Amino acid sequence: MDTTEPIRKKPVAWFAPGQLAGTALRVLLAQRFGAYLDKRELQAMFEQPTFRHDSEELWLDYVADVGDGFDSTYSIAYLLAQPGLDLTHPESDAETTLPRGQVLVMGGDQVYPVGSAVAYRERCEGPYSTAFPDSDDDGADLRAPALYALPGNHDWYDGLTAFLRLFGKGRHFGGWRSPQSRSYFALKLPHGWWLYAIDEQFDAYLDEPQMDYFRAAAKELKPGDRVIIASPAPSWVYTEEKPSEYDTIRYFIKKIIGDRDVRVKLHLSGDAHHYARYGDGFITCGGGGAYLAGTHGLPKGIAVPVVGAAAVHPLRTTYPSKEDSKRYGWGVFWRMPLRNPTFALLIGLLHTLVLLAFVSSKPRILTLPVIGIVTIAFAATVGFSTLEARVIRKRHWAAGFLHGCGHLTLAIAGMILWNRLPFVHLDPPWGSASTLLYLPVASLLGVQIVAAYLLIADRFGVNRNELFSGQGIIDSKSFLRMKFAKDGSLTIYPIGLERSGRAWQPNTGPGPSLLEPAEPLEPHLIEAPIVLS
Repeated sequence: MDTTEPIRKKPVAWFAPGQLAGTALRVLLAQRFGAYLDKRELQAMFEQPTFRHDSEELWLDYVADVGDGFDSTYSIAYLLAQPGLDLTHPESDAETTLPRGQVLVMGGDQVYPVGSAVAYRERCEGPYSTAFPDSDDDGADLRAPALYALPGNHDWYDGLTAFLRLFGKGRHFGGWRSPQSRSYFALKLPHGWWLYAIDEQFDAYLDEPQMDYFRAAAKELKPGDRVIIASPAPSWVYTEEKPSEYDTIRYFIKKIIGDRDVRVKLHLSGDAHHYARYGDGFITCGGGGAYLAGTHGLPKGIAVPVVGAAAVHPLRTTYPSKEDSKRYGWGVFWRMPLRNPTFALLIGLLHTLVLLAFVSSKPRILTLPVIGIVTIAFAATVGFSTLEARVIRKRHWAAGFLHGCGHLTLAIAGMILWNRLPFVHLDPPWGSASTLLYLPVASLLGVQIVAAYLLIADRFGVNRNELFSGQGIIDSKSFLRMKFAKDGSLTIYPIGLERSGRAWQPNTGPGPSLLEPAEPLEPHLIEAPIVLS
């Protein structure tokens, strides 16, 4: 048993200047050159069967977006590893005990900010191996729960190299065993249930070897069987803004299931770091550890396009609630500078350079240095407003321009006030050097302008993800525990964790984990169990 103390990584500071630039670059490269990174067709050389878990009864856990900071990732890993969980429902005093899943499915983005051997070891495998250590028992492989992982966009940023090494065939992942050899898989579950996990690779396309694999798996489908489709992103949510987002899944259903008497009963995905359920068949559950994403901007219903019609599915439940999500949004004013101090420093430095350019150019204001800095600032704010936008609209350009105007207003006000201070009359180089006193003030005010922009822009559907990524909220996490019962039904238990652990100590209790929370974690049911038949 490995007793090595895990590295306790802090959450990714998404607004740190280097990280922010790297994110923008990776998104750009993925959009432009994703096909050159595609290793899926090479995976055809690795044999992979349809995996069978068709016992009389089966418990299966689903978690996604896991590999960020230690506290939130380990909190969920710890809950997944326990032999059983005693849960309460927020609206009931009744208690439910659920056993640990015999199968664990990771639904995407197993690491942040980008897949690499070191990042996986420190942010994903380390916490999970500590929560559920590998056993020294020679017969443990026969009793160990199976682990299957589907890659998300962050797993793909290195071309899937580290992902395939970590989740390759026969790998031990703590106390779990990973039998897969490709980045997609089919599971045969009890009583005519199937799980098809498809790898879309940056929403590009489904490669032919992958389609051949699922065609072979689909030969076993029988009339009345039911299918769960797991995908890397909840494309059904994005159809309101861009109807073509669901095309890949629709194509998959058409080509693999076709006109068989087989029903797709459930769509599962992570990618969005919250819990949201549309109708009874579309669930987003990306609460495995990454920063919390808001729910108040979700559409009230989705019209998933199918052949000849579009079935409407209303939004049933979110976690956090829309009210709590809005409340979290207001925290941007203090969480963002605390999580990203170097970003605040960068904003202050840029404002100080503008002031220095103004001071150095007296009595003329519109000099080339001033014009250049202001132009770069406006380009940055406009570019920021379109970051990760699926469809760029006029409101993105307008929001970016107004954001730039906010910073320009601060720069002009700073110049006016500075000219009234005694520092402006100092002889060179002291007059210019004195502008460094402006740096901390500009940092504080500049980052508050960014925070105010994010809060306002969010209301117009711009930079919604950035409002929350900059805050790095580690609470309101979630995962799913599913029971495939003897009567052929599927019961889904959505499990929420209001507050992640912050302090850990050596485990002195009966559970398998090496570390236990200093204060007990309190998981609960997000909503009443969902029963599908």
